[in-house]
Amino acid sequence: MTTDADMRLEVRHRIAASPERLFAAWTTPEQLLAWWGPKGVRCTEAELQLVVGGRYRLGNELPDGQVVFIVGEFLTIEPPSKLVYTWSMEGDAAEPERVTVSFNRDGAGTEVVILHERIIEKTRRDEHSAGWNGCLDKLETYILAAV
Repeated sequence: MTTDADMRLEVRHRIAASPERLFAAWTTPEQLLAWWGPKGVRCTEAELQLVVGGRYRLGNELPDGQVVFIVGEFLTIEPPSKLVYTWSMEGDAAEPERVTVSFNRDGAGTEVVILHERIIEKTRRDEHSAGWNGCLDKLETYILAAV
């Protein structure tokens, strides 16, 4: 039986760029500042310790001007194909969620697959779905503009 604690989400998006290019965009603070966040959200801060056990902190300015921070710890780092990290809103006492991002070569491009697990409620899962789809759209726009 599946419970709310078992909820997971998978989002896929193909981008005309190499896994190396996309991995770098996902793991370089300067690049994250340029594209991170769904439509209407601006990344205001990107701190990463890109080592297993290292922490990250991403500032997200919402359309109403409020800034929220996503924080977590890197669990797996396999350049240029895979990242696994915990995911929490700063100050949230709930058990951290887990995100796996895979960069799978697909011909001349890459299929980016996000698996977001340990989501505690359906509303949050739906918000993550919209957020991840928006993030991937902005990542694609950023990558294609840089070509």
